[in-house]
Amino acid sequence: MSQSAPPPAQPPVEPAEPQAQPQPVDGNPYAQQSADGAPSAPQSGAVPPPPAPGVPYGAVPAPAPVRNNVGLGLVAAFVAAVVASGVYGAIIGLTKHEIGWAAVGVGFLVGLAAGRLGGRNPVLPVASAVLSLGSVYIGQLVGEAVIAAKETPLSFSELFFQHFDVLQEAWKADADPLTFLFFAIAAYVAFTGAKKAAH
Repeated sequence: MSQSAPPPAQPPVEPAEPQAQPQPVDGNPYAQQSADGAPSAPQSGAVPPPPAPGVPYGAVPAPAPVRNNVGLGLVAAFVAAVVASGVYGAIIGLTKHEIGWAAVGVGFLVGLAAGRLGGRNPVLPVASAVLSLGSVYIGQLVGEAVIAAKETPLSFSELFFQHFDVLQEAWKADADPLTFLFFAIAAYVAFTGAKKAAH
């Protein structure tokens, strides 16, 4: 009797390896990693993360409140006042005239610096107005010194630092209503500018 050949041996079937499940990234279940460790896009239908406590779903959280930094605002306003007084004085010395837009520029720079860096503290507009008054006054004295240095053998530094009282007397003699109007303009612009810059 003929015998049939046995069937060829089949290789054993190995069980399929379970697929690696995506892992959360940094504890966030909505940002997942693939098997090779690269972040993958969140699956469709994933539930968005819950909002912050006290904020209803779908609501847009309010922006963080503006912090007031009075010290920084005062320092910035003082530096701006010093710089502005020098520029204002140089303009007066070159033109030999008090110029209204220059006084406006003094107030604007002082108020802008105070409001931008100091915030909404109510002290800053008042301080800006006071500093702008001082800046305009010193600037006018600088202008007197520049003009006098051209007409006398004394230098600007000698006049400004050694004969400051003489400059003050010359300023009093030259002051007119327009001079004080420029003071008022600079103070007003600084006061309102500090408020607007803080918003």
